[in-house]
Amino acid sequence: MYSDIRSRRSSLSTLRLFSTFALLGAVALLAFQLVRYSRFRALLPPGTTIGGVPVGGLTRQQAAERLTEVFNQPVELRYNDALIHLQPQTIGFKLDIDTMLAAVEQKRQQTSFWQGFWDFLWGRMPPTIHVPLVADYSESRLRAYLQQEVAARYDRPALPPQPVVGTVKFRPGQRGVALDVDQALSLVGRALFSPTHRVVELPLRQTASPQPALYNLKVLLQQTLKVEGFDGVAGVYLMDLQTGQEFYFVVNNGREVPVPPDVAFTAASTIKIPIMVSVFRRLDGNHIRPEIDRWLKEMIDQSGNGPSDWLMENVVNRERGPLVVTKDMRTLGLQNTFLAGYFYPGAPLLAVFRTPANQRPDVTTNPDPYNQTTPAEMGTLLAEIYKCGEMGGGALRAAFPGEITQQECRQMLDLLSRNAIGVLIQAGVPEGTRVAHKHGWITGPDGAIHNIMDAGIVYTPGGNYVLSVYLYRPRELLWDYGSNLLADLSEAAYNFFNPPTK
Repeated sequence: MYSDIRSRRSSLSTLRLFSTFALLGAVALLAFQLVRYSRFRALLPPGTTIGGVPVGGLTRQQAAERLTEVFNQPVELRYNDALIHLQPQTIGFKLDIDTMLAAVEQKRQQTSFWQGFWDFLWGRMPPTIHVPLVADYSESRLRAYLQQEVAARYDRPALPPQPVVGTVKFRPGQRGVALDVDQALSLVGRALFSPTHRVVELPLRQTASPQPALYNLKVLLQQTLKVEGFDGVAGVYLMDLQTGQEFYFVVNNGREVPVPPDVAFTAASTIKIPIMVSVFRRLDGNHIRPEIDRWLKEMIDQSGNGPSDWLMENVVNRERGPLVVTKDMRTLGLQNTFLAGYFYPGAPLLAVFRTPANQRPDVTTNPDPYNQTTPAEMGTLLAEIYKCGEMGGGALRAAFPGEITQQECRQMLDLLSRNAIGVLIQAGVPEGTRVAHKHGWITGPDGAIHNIMDAGIVYTPGGNYVLSVYLYRPRELLWDYGSNLLADLSEAAYNFFNPPTK
């Protein structure tokens, strides 16, 4: 019996010893797993990404270094074939690493230490954590960089058409290329925040070739007169009817003379434009008698002197028709435009007009005392007819309220457009171009031509304009030479408003 008791005591001691070792082993294993888990927990959880960069399994320091390495890579900007490397530091790009790592830790702490340890023991991976990039940069510095380092260096400005020296032609202008800075700001900003897509095709916009400056046309017309050797007095007026810009110059034997005061020219048949205005002022444009309509067409279309006298006598004023026309022009502010007598042979001079233009002592065109004007005043009158007819306003409507209507101005423009002669201004524009104009020339007592003039409104795809040109030469002004010269001036103006595109 004693042996049995001793045997049981031995078995119990063995069991206790085994249990002790088992417990110590379990404690040791638990401690070992806790150490492993602590090391595991010291690293960022597997699958973690910050700003799209994988940082799982890295220490905080390693993650910070990886983020810095990735997001400090330059952004490649592509401007056509040019490559520009933008260093993020240039525009003050900064990563807020502490905030992003704190966000990772905050999400991880949503699972308790012991729950995480339990999952670790069973080989269950913690939920993946994705934290967006937290960074900042200076948009103002980026804008300045794009403007000063990119646009200023790579943009190509559009160039206006340029006159071809020695001709009345223009070279085509060039379209420009410009960086769309506002759109580029957004694209570059996205690339700065992307770990992989760090190439930006910069947005570019085409800029149209600008209209050349009107001053260039003035210089071209002056050069044309010089190149063609005109040694008389030439007055040239032009107005851009879209913008109201204008220029006027007078040259005497190749040298520009100051205006004002203006220079008087014989008006010749261009004075029939003021007569037409005075006639319409006194008509009901909606009910023009057939007889008056016929005389108007013959006065403008055929440049008839008889119809001009008839209209002044029967519509304007029987005794003082020319002087009433002159008064109408004065009302419009045209101080140098007058008609001092009728056209019929032997017609008396009804008045002597001294104007700022015909009193200049330094330059003269020996203007006819019966009718005079200046290129600028005749051009201005045409511009006012255009404004009245096309836009319903202008000085004609203001000076003669209720007496000249928009419809009547359109009838005037139609009459002037019937004057199809194929020379002078019309010779310088493509066939079919509408030109509302009146031309003229003067033969002196010697039987030679000394004056050639044409004033008109030219309608073109590139813009409508007024061109008024008066030429005078004390010696004979050969028709072919003078008319071709005026046609060249007209062609230069047309080419300016309608430059070639290729």
